[in-house]
Amino acid sequence: MTLPARRFSFRVPVLAALASATLATAFASPVQARSQPPAYQPGQCGTFTVAMIPDTQNYMDFTRQKAEGFPIDAVELYYEQMRYIGDNARSNGGEIVFATHVGDIWQHYSEWMDPEHEARGFKWIPNPAGSSVARQPYAEVRSFEIPSAAAGFRLLAGKLPFSVVPGNHDYDALWTHPDFPPQPGKDGVVGLRHVGGLTGFLSAFSADSEFFKDKPWYISAHGNGTDSAQMFEAGECRFLHIGLQYDAPDDSLAWARRVVRQNPGIPTIVTIHKYVNRAGERAVGGSTDLSTLDPRDNNPQMVWDEFISQHDQIFLVLGGHISGQGYSVDHNDWGSQVHQMLADYQGRSRVGEMADPEGTYHRRPVTGDGWLRLLEFNLDGEAPRINVRTYSTHFNKYSSQIPEYASWYKRYEGQAELSDDAFNRRDEYVIDLVDFNARFAPQAAATHTD
Repeated sequence: MTLPARRFSFRVPVLAALASATLATAFASPVQARSQPPAYQPGQCGTFTVAMIPDTQNYMDFTRQKAEGFPIDAVELYYEQMRYIGDNARSNGGEIVFATHVGDIWQHYSEWMDPEHEARGFKWIPNPAGSSVARQPYAEVRSFEIPSAAAGFRLLAGKLPFSVVPGNHDYDALWTHPDFPPQPGKDGVVGLRHVGGLTGFLSAFSADSEFFKDKPWYISAHGNGTDSAQMFEAGECRFLHIGLQYDAPDDSLAWARRVVRQNPGIPTIVTIHKYVNRAGERAVGGSTDLSTLDPRDNNPQMVWDEFISQHDQIFLVLGGHISGQGYSVDHNDWGSQVHQMLADYQGRSRVGEMADPEGTYHRRPVTGDGWLRLLEFNLDGEAPRINVRTYSTHFNKYSSQIPEYASWYKRYEGQAELSDDAFNRRDEYVIDLVDFNARFAPQAAATHTD
């Protein structure tokens, strides 16, 4: 199919309101759900915020702690983020009603290859050119990184609904395929790599975990939680959120389609770790385009073609994976807008540099500097919108409040060619949701279903 021309702009059309129903109603069976009031009733949402937590892998990295000679305990920056979200949850008098982690929760790998891929006949070879986080299995993944990640989510537990999806670093294994070895001096120098196994992820974030078991807002799971769905409320409005694993396999997408069909007409947000790049294009290339290896997997373009574009109630897709920021709008099969957003601050190092001014640490001390995205929804007027703001829980400031912001970061995020103003606008902008009312109003929902 021919895709519409992609636009990359930081002032584009955007959202509006939802419907009155309690969470108990929202989680009714598919048959019951269709008989409930429509999910969108204009003017009933109020102002609210969704917190988007970008890649936290460098905070959790066991080598980026004082015990390993790093100038700070990077994990404390992660705890600051999670504490901020919990403290500002609607249940505590704040505006945050939902939080979604975009994946790459921790850093290292714990196995050479997972049993499922081994049983399917996959092979691996050593790769000295590959990532240092996968040169051997690291016991510290299970003893420090995963427990630290879970400790952060305990700061949210009981305060608001939330989602966490596995990124490529959250799999048990990363290996190089022998048919695609490293080629020094050529593109794809590290070869073509594959990930597999989610036993570590499920040890913390399964559907039966302390975070999700028996929670009424955790409405569905696939693979015991490798993919999951949540429902959250703002005022009298309901939203559906679907979290998909990295390069979501065919059975993940089949499950996601069922979730959408079972919850018709509810404005839906999707989080998947790898989706768009800094130019707002769906990120399908590079040395880790793993979908070329496993016929069951789907790269971002496939996810768009086979799932997102087919369901008109999906209006927003969030992801990380690629350092920096990106945003674009595409039109689905109905001609409706789908807003697509990248935010990943894992390469930021100002905090570490300030802690180590003499440069005694042997690497640039990247952590992430406490930056996260706050999506402020204003849906009740004639011009529904999302105010996108970027906030550091370490500096206790928005990006627009730091004069040196662009000079600190743009060069290291591959955006040195941008002016400071242009770089700053990538982290604070407005999304106008121009077709939201027409799309989700009760009369539209009655005649326009997926």
